[in-house]
Amino acid sequence: MGFEKHVFVCENKRPKDHPRHCCSKKSKYDLKMLFKKELEKKNNVNVRINSAGCLDFCEQGPTVVIYPECVWYSIKNPEKDIPDIVNEHLISGNIVKRCLIKL
Repeated sequence: MGFEKHVFVCENKRPKDHPRHCCSKKSKYDLKMLFKKELEKKNNVNVRINSAGCLDFCEQGPTVVIYPECVWYSIKNPEKDIPDIVNEHLISGNIVKRCLIKL
């Protein structure tokens, strides 16, 4: 049995002196765990939450990409953004436009 959707959460870590920003340093939250906890509140949701290395949108991060839709999100306010993405996108199939990354 496979999953209907996969959520990849950037958890890349770079050295302090690296010239690019790092998603994992931009949030005090464990974003992957917040997604999992939010999904646990729902019944029969066939979604997998995975860690990802660098997703290459570091300056707009923390970054999340959801497949199979290939929708890219920036998580600026985890306590609001993650429940909205779970309820609106993962459950209802609607894109959360305010969180979209500018590709």
